[in-house]
Amino acid sequence: MRTCITVLFFVVLGLPAQAQKKALDPSVYDKWESIGERMLSPDGKWLVYTITPQEGDARLEVRGTSNEYAKEIPRGVDALITEDGRFVVFLIKPFFKDTREARIRKRTPDQMPKDSLGILELGTDKLTKVPRVKSYKLAENWLAYLLEKPVIVPDSATRLKGLLARADSLAKLADSLKRQAAEVETKGWKAVRTAGARASEPEAGTGLVLVNLGTGLERRFPLTTEYWISTKGNTLVVETDTLARARVLWVNTGSGRVDTVLRGFNDAKNYALDEAGGQLAFVAERDSAAKALLKFYKLWYYTPGMDSAVIRADRSGLAAGLTVSPDYGNVFSKDGDRLFIGLAPIRPPKDTALVDFETARLDVWNYNDDYLSPQQLVQVNNELKRSYLAVLPKGGGRVVPLGDANCETVIPSKEGNGRFALGMSSRGYRIQQQWEESGLQKLFLIDLRDGSRKLIRDRVRGGATLSPGGDYVLWYDWKGHNWYTYSTGSGRVANITAGIRAALYDEEDDHPDDPPPHGMMGWLEGDQAVYVYDKFDIWQCDATGQVAPVCLTRGIGRRHQLTFRHVRLDGEERRGRGLRQDSALHYRQQLLLTVFDQREMKAGQLFYTIGEPFAPDTVHSMTAAQSFSGFFKAMKAPVYGSLQGSFDKSYDIFVGGRQYSHINPQQANYNWLTVELHHWKMLDGKVSEGLLYKPENFDPSKKYPIIFYFYERDARTRYNYIAPQPVRASINVAYFVSNGYLVFDPNIYYKTGQPGEDAYNSVVSAAKYLSKFPWVDTTKMGLQGHSWGGYQVAYLVTRTHQFAAAEAGAPVANMTSAYGGIRWESGISRQFQYEKSQSRIGSTLWQRPDLYLKNSPLFRADKVTTPLLMMHNDADGAVPWYQGIEYFSALRRLGKKVWLIEYNGEGHGLTERRDRKDWSIRLSQFFGYYLKGERPPRWMVEGVPATMKGIDWGLGAD
Repeated sequence: MRTCITVLFFVVLGLPAQAQKKALDPSVYDKWESIGERMLSPDGKWLVYTITPQEGDARLEVRGTSNEYAKEIPRGVDALITEDGRFVVFLIKPFFKDTREARIRKRTPDQMPKDSLGILELGTDKLTKVPRVKSYKLAENWLAYLLEKPVIVPDSATRLKGLLARADSLAKLADSLKRQAAEVETKGWKAVRTAGARASEPEAGTGLVLVNLGTGLERRFPLTTEYWISTKGNTLVVETDTLARARVLWVNTGSGRVDTVLRGFNDAKNYALDEAGGQLAFVAERDSAAKALLKFYKLWYYTPGMDSAVIRADRSGLAAGLTVSPDYGNVFSKDGDRLFIGLAPIRPPKDTALVDFETARLDVWNYNDDYLSPQQLVQVNNELKRSYLAVLPKGGGRVVPLGDANCETVIPSKEGNGRFALGMSSRGYRIQQQWEESGLQKLFLIDLRDGSRKLIRDRVRGGATLSPGGDYVLWYDWKGHNWYTYSTGSGRVANITAGIRAALYDEEDDHPDDPPPHGMMGWLEGDQAVYVYDKFDIWQCDATGQVAPVCLTRGIGRRHQLTFRHVRLDGEERRGRGLRQDSALHYRQQLLLTVFDQREMKAGQLFYTIGEPFAPDTVHSMTAAQSFSGFFKAMKAPVYGSLQGSFDKSYDIFVGGRQYSHINPQQANYNWLTVELHHWKMLDGKVSEGLLYKPENFDPSKKYPIIFYFYERDARTRYNYIAPQPVRASINVAYFVSNGYLVFDPNIYYKTGQPGEDAYNSVVSAAKYLSKFPWVDTTKMGLQGHSWGGYQVAYLVTRTHQFAAAEAGAPVANMTSAYGGIRWESGISRQFQYEKSQSRIGSTLWQRPDLYLKNSPLFRADKVTTPLLMMHNDADGAVPWYQGIEYFSALRRLGKKVWLIEYNGEGHGLTERRDRKDWSIRLSQFFGYYLKGERPPRWMVEGVPATMKGIDWGLGAD
């Protein structure tokens, strides 16, 4: 009996701890942390990562993976580890509070707090700091960093001397003006040079420091404006500005020898060093006047042993109408034997003789244009900088053009070392993208020796890729649902997946268009085979199509509803600027595969070695209630890391199964959430699934308000972590659940021509299903969605009176006007969305006007009884702002309860944190009033008149 009483005492004692957990509130957002950059040293012995609060000062964490070494650097960011794993270099940001204060005081850029540079010797406490650093670059053990302008704080004597100098200067200026006035009296105004006629001098550079971290050897270069260091660290290129004459310097970091590459130019840029650090190419302009409307750049080349750089290309050696592009990022082939440059059309200059205020300003829309006028305007800067690829052989020879207006994309094979390049062009298919967005391309094979090209395939959707060895071109046929190769040697086209019975396309895709492929994993070394995906498994396909495909994962994925996918990691392939491509996979290579359970939405990872039988230890233990992101790997060691979390665990950093970070310990003090996967029968008899979020302190004897949030299908995010934060658009699930709401996110399945009814089929049936549970308050049910979700909310409130409140963010209200609208951010037409994509109408407006009317909430606005809040911003580049206005105006005209929040200058979703915080509060207040009976804020009751804008935000309650 005494034992029972004791047990009961401790049970009762434990109850208040759970009940006393606090609800999340907006004050917690700023300090909530996440893992930012993360990396391993090449040998895998050191781990470096940042922990970043949503607002405030980050910190850099340095850990030993084979020992207990730990070091924390306040405000450290942008880290790099040296090749030998001895040092980590990083920037140290100013205190957040200091930068904030400087912004409040409207400090000039020169007066703002500046970054410092940090150098930590790994495994020790030896930390070197360098103040006022603009940037740094690291290669091998060579570190180069550029300093900010020095801060000069003069003493009293210097200040007095400066005042006297200014007085003397003003006296001389007065004398000069008197002389000029005398000249005007005798010779007229022509004698006086127009003010400002002399071009201003360019701003001088700052100090550059080059240091060998291993030896401590240091060199300095004054007045540096730009700098580049070779991959191996053996060469440093420095651009200096001495005010009298600009120079480009070549520095041999080993010997310390400095050679002048070029001196005396107006502008130089797009420097390229080959991989060996033995060749330099760049473009420079040295002949034009400062205000010249046309400036012609020349391509310069240098290698040690030359007196100075020589011109390798200029417009005199090119076809008429072409010049060397000043905008293309020049790049050498991997072996350095070729230099790839850009050629640009010479464009007519603007006629400066025209009087601006007498010249018409307009845009001309022509039905024959490749692109709509708004798209042209969005792309105009890129178009003015358009370059067509050309190649220069090492040692001499002419420029060989590879691309032009009929072949705008060129991809050389084997990182520029191969014989061929793949050319692609959308010309001839651009107008139809207005209603298709299919990305059709012509494919060409280009010979890098002479630039000759031949058409190898037409009307290929999504383009194609080259195999790593350059032996094949690979593409997917969206209509035939197969993968094809083209042999660059024989010209033979092969269907390499004809023997695969499983669908290689997304079987669940429900857009009125051909379904997309599941994708490809990569190529086997020697271009022997290519790996492609079905929904679950991985297939190895012979590149010639002569050998039957083999299921690498032995059908285990499909049998157990597990999806296997390869994770490409740093160090497994060459990726980056210029000509770099994904490298081939090789025999005996260990691959990291993710595993996703399509039934339970669980995740896992496993290792597979190419060439060995795929035989996981046990299928059932491959996944768990977790999710992954941010995989990374040591460059030269089999050491792997990732971010791992779950619905109740922040994404922390794990390496080799060991957890290194433990962010957000404060979460234990707050009422968190739980998540359940539910299945129910929709109105059409089919089964759907969705996620139900409940408070951690859920009490089945109570009744809870519930918000239905949805977009399309989110059930696979079951174990994703949701951080408390001010929202971009949609509700923060963690916040609402912590504050006593249930949130349900149902999957929605669509048929062509009825997106509104399909949302009704899923959401309303989900509401009816959940209404059967006694802990759901059926009188306090809400709806919330943004963009496509916003449209569905706007439609649902015209079809049901079941919900007590709804918020629709950036909704399309009128499909008839939205169909012909523009996505202003990209400038493209919205027609494709209705005919082929998300809106799923599947027909033009004139073919099926009934479908556009039926699916438009605007034409059923009189049926709305649910109080509706909308957010639609005046710079929305995806859904035209007037869609929200049309719906608001209609509902207001009908006397409905409706509010429209418009954030000035914001786009489709909120980017400014201040606006996100404000919107998060308003969402909470709106649903708090209608679903929990809280007092309404003034903005809901009285509004905020324009006369009070910027004075009162109406957030308080009377």
